[in-house]
Amino acid sequence: MAVKIRLRRSGKVNEPSHRIVVTDVRSPRDGRFIEIIGMYDPRHKTERLDLERADYWLACGAQASETVAAIIKRTRAGVALDARPSVAKAASKPAAAAEAPAAAPAPADA
Repeated sequence: MAVKIRLRRSGKVNEPSHRIVVTDVRSPRDGRFIEIIGMYDPRHKTERLDLERADYWLACGAQASETVAAIIKRTRAGVALDARPSVAKAASKPAAAAEAPAAAPAPADA
């Protein structure tokens, strides 16, 4: 049986919250699961994970989804979800303008 650690959506409409579950890969996203090992709430930037159980399932051959793998990595490092650096598109535009050579100022008539 192929086992995966992934997110199971819960919460209201437009107010998502997720449970981190161990499930069979053939089960639908919100379908049957084997065990709940944590929770993830992107709106309130909170996440909880039982690392002992996650390590157990990973040792048994379970594959973590990309998002869950990132949550496991953050939990092991002890980094809070809101402490991670954010990438702003606006910040990259001035950097690109600074790399371009500056235009020479027009000569002033004296």
